[in-house]
Amino acid sequence: MTRSSVPTDRLHLWLMLALTFSTGVVDAVGFLGLDRVFTGNMTGNVVLLGMGFAGAADLPILRPALALVFFMVGAALAGRVLRRAPVGWTGRTTITLLAVSLIAAALAVYVLFVDVTAEEVLGSITTSGLALIMGVQAAAAKRLKVAEITTVVVTSTITGLASESRLAGGKSPFWARRAAAIALILAGAFVGAASLNVGLWLGIALSALLSSLVTIVGHTRHRKEKKALRTSTADPVSAP
Repeated sequence: MTRSSVPTDRLHLWLMLALTFSTGVVDAVGFLGLDRVFTGNMTGNVVLLGMGFAGAADLPILRPALALVFFMVGAALAGRVLRRAPVGWTGRTTITLLAVSLIAAALAVYVLFVDVTAEEVLGSITTSGLALIMGVQAAAAKRLKVAEITTVVVTSTITGLASESRLAGGKSPFWARRAAAIALILAGAFVGAASLNVGLWLGIALSALLSSLVTIVGHTRHRKEKKALRTSTADPVSAP
């Protein structure tokens, strides 16, 4: 690694922040464009289900329930793939995030050519698919162990930012990344909402693009580090 290159842990932080922005985009598309469903923020779906089961008027039940189930399925599948992999970026991380990118791209094309708002089942397929890849993404992000960044929720991030701030008598650890995560998921939601003026497909396509870029950058750094490690192992510096 050259002296001017970005340290790997910082690069991983930037990549996870990009996925946090992507989550904001997808959640805005799901909530505003697909009958008030969160596809990344499962806390929101659990709350919606609770209110819906209580009989609150016009609150959806089927799609939030399906989103919750498919998010868990996605997280379980990713957990299975990553179970034997070491912490950090590995070839299996690339595989999981590549799957996220490809499925998101397929959903964007599907939504572009099919009016998923016309029938209940078509919209449910879309939200369930989005929840599935968000579950995969969240599990992959967790294995990278970037402190304070989960990519799908910022409640704990907001809590940490406030409770450990100097105002609260703390030392404000990770304040920059915490603030960035909050700002980026907010910005993502703004962009996702704005994209609906063009069509449902645009926000999903943007999410697919971001996931692809994160996958390419992360995998490229992983390959460079593996190559550098092999080189240093094969050609050790001889002792004087």
